[in-house]
Amino acid sequence: MRRDRIYTPQPLAVGASAELEGGARRHVTQVLRLGLGDALVLFNGDGRDYSARLVAAEGDTAVAEVLDSGPPEPEPPLALTLALGISRGERMDFALQKAVELGAAALVPLFTERSLVKLKDQRLEKRLRHWQGVVVAACEQSGRRRLPSLAAPQKLGTWLAGLPPEHAGVLLHHAAARALPELPAPAGALTLLVGPEGGLAPAEREAAQARGFVPVRLGPRVMRTETAPLAALAAMQTLWGDFRG
Repeated sequence: MRRDRIYTPQPLAVGASAELEGGARRHVTQVLRLGLGDALVLFNGDGRDYSARLVAAEGDTAVAEVLDSGPPEPEPPLALTLALGISRGERMDFALQKAVELGAAALVPLFTERSLVKLKDQRLEKRLRHWQGVVVAACEQSGRRRLPSLAAPQKLGTWLAGLPPEHAGVLLHHAAARALPELPAPAGALTLLVGPEGGLAPAEREAAQARGFVPVRLGPRVMRTETAPLAALAAMQTLWGDFRG
C-alpha cells in the first residue's frame, strides 16, 4: 500500500520524534486527515526516506515517531542543471515541477532580455518561496529523496559570469546546426540553458556560447518555453542519464 510522503526540513533519526511544522502539519491533518497510529513517510532531502507513524495530532500540533530509515537514493549518472528564463503565469510552475520529476539536480531561474515577468524585493521573495513549494511537492509526489537546489533568480549575464571554466552546457535553440544526439556523452554533469517566451536574444546566445555553451536543436518544431526544457531533459536522461535503467 502506498504511504504518503511528507517533506520536513528538520533532522530525522530512527527512534526520535519529529514535530511537523506549518505546511507539513496542515497537509497531514487537514488534507490527508491522518489519525493516530497512521503510517507516513518523512524525508528531509538528505537522500533517505524515513518510515514513521503519527503519535500526536491535536490542534496546531502533529508529531510523528520515526521508525526506520530507507536506503540512500543513488547518485544520478548525470547531474542535470536546468537554467530557465522566467516565464509568465503557470508556465514556470509547470516547467519546474516537471523538471523535478525528470530528475534535474539543480534549477536556476533567470531574468533575460525577453523576460516578461518583472520581480523584485517582496514579490521576488514571495515567488521564490512559491517555487520552492512547487519543488518540494514534486519531490513528495515523484519519490525523490534528494531535494534539487533552487537558486535565487538572477540576471543571465551575472549567472554566466559566475560559471566555472570547466562547466559543460548546451543552449537550446530551434535553428541550431547540431541535434542533441550528435553531442558526445557528457562527463557526469551538464547544464541546459533555455530562454523564456520568445527565446534568448541573439546577444545572449552569443554570450552563452562565449562561455562554452553548445547550441543544439531537438527537432523540426518550435516548442513552447514550458515544453522545450522538458523534452530536452527527457532526451538527455534517455541518452546519458537514469532513463537507461
